Amino acid sequence: MTISEHQEDWQQDLEELKGLVSERALAGDTMVLNMGPQHPSTHGVLRVLLELDGETIVSCVPDVGYLHTGIEKNMEAKKYEQALVMTDRTDYLNNLGNNLVYCLAIEKLANLDVPPRAQYLRVLLAELTRINSHLVWLGTHALDIGAMSVFLYCFREREKILDIFEMISGQRMMTSYIRPGGVWRDVPPEFEPAVRAFIDDFPAKIDDYENLLTNNPLWLDRTEGVGFITAEDAIRYGCSGPVLRASGVNWDIRKALPYSSYEDFDFDVPLGQHGDVYDRYLCRIEEMRQSLRIVRQALDNLPDGPSRSNNRKYVPPPRSELGHSMEAVIHHFKLWTEGYRPPKGEVYVRVESPRGELGCFLASDGTPKPWRVHFRTPSFVQLSALPKLSDGHLIADLVGIIGSIDIVLGDCDR
Repeated sequence: MTISEHQEDWQQDLEELKGLVSERALAGDTMVLNMGPQHPSTHGVLRVLLELDGETIVSCVPDVGYLHTGIEKNMEAKKYEQALVMTDRTDYLNNLGNNLVYCLAIEKLANLDVPPRAQYLRVLLAELTRINSHLVWLGTHALDIGAMSVFLYCFREREKILDIFEMISGQRMMTSYIRPGGVWRDVPPEFEPAVRAFIDDFPAKIDDYENLLTNNPLWLDRTEGVGFITAEDAIRYGCSGPVLRASGVNWDIRKALPYSSYEDFDFDVPLGQHGDVYDRYLCRIEEMRQSLRIVRQALDNLPDGPSRSNNRKYVPPPRSELGHSMEAVIHHFKLWTEGYRPPKGEVYVRVESPRGELGCFLASDGTPKPWRVHFRTPSFVQLSALPKLSDGHLIADLVGIIGSIDIVLGDCDR
C-alpha cells in the first residue's frame, strides 16, 4: 500500500470517528481503542469504542448489531404458533419468560382464557428461569472479576434447574413450553419432588456465594463505588429491573402491573441505595431468595384442573383425543396447517424479565400470521446507559460494569 493510500484510509477513519469521540482524540491527545467485538468479558458479540486518557475512560460508545438474526421479521413470516419457538432464541437465559410475554400478547389480542393451574405453573417456571439467569450472571460476573470458584458453584446449581426444564419439555433451554392458552402439557408426577428438593437445598448455596463474595475485600474494591448511576439518570435512560432497583427505585412489573396471577403471591422487591456494581450484585442475590419464596407458594397452592384452555378456536385438542375422535383429528389438522386468525388490532404486554422490562408489541391484520412483532428488550435499553456508567472510571473497571448490567446480546440484536 502506498503512502497516499494510507493517508486516505486514515482520513476515512477520522470521518467515521467524528461525533463519537472528542476533538482531543482526533488531535491524538487521547487514545481510541476497540474493545471487542470478540472480547470475552462483553458477554456476547459486542464492540465498545473507548476513548482513553491513560487508563481513564473519557468516552464509551457501545456498538451492537454483530449478532443480528432478524428474528422479529422471521416471526412475521410464520403462523402465530410456529413463531413461538423463535422467542426462546432471543434472550436464551430467559426462554420461558420470552414464551410468556409473547403468549400473553396473543391471549390479550384474542381474548383467550388461561386456566388457574396454567397461570401458577407459568409463575413457578418464570421464577425458576429468573434464578437460572441470575446464576449464569453471577458465575460469569465473578469470573470476569477474578473469582473462579463461584463460577463453578453457580453452574452446578443451574444444572438442577435445567434438569427440571428437560423433565417437563424434553429440552434444557429452548423449551417452548408456555403456549397460548396455558402450557404445552401438564407437569409429570416427578416434577413437584424435584422442585421441592431444589428449593430446600438452594438457600444454603446462596449463603455460600455470599460467604465468598459479599464481604470479600477484593470484591468490595472492584465493585463498591464503581459504575454508579443515580435514580434520576437510571429513569432517564429507561433502565429497569435490578439496574433500576439498585439505584433505589421501587419498580417491579410483577408488583406494579401484576400478570399471570402474580397478585396472588407475597414477595419483597430488593432495593439498593448507591446504584453501583455492588448494589446490583446485592439486588440480584436477594432476588434469588425472593424467587424461591414465590416458587414455594406456587407449589403449595397449585390449583387442580386443566393446564391449557379448552378454546378449540386457538388451542389444539389433547393428544389423548386423537385416537378415538375424528372431529379432534380434523380440528388438530386444521389448526396446524391453517393456523388461527386473531381479530385485527394491536396490543402491548410487558413482564419482568431477569434483566428488566420485557415488552411485546403484536399487531394483527386478521390473517394467520402476525402483521408486526416487536420486542422491547431490557438488554438493548440498558446498554445505552453504558457511557454514563463508565464515565471517568478505569478501563479495568469496564469489565465489571458490563457484567453488572447483565446484557445478553441476543436480547439486544434480534
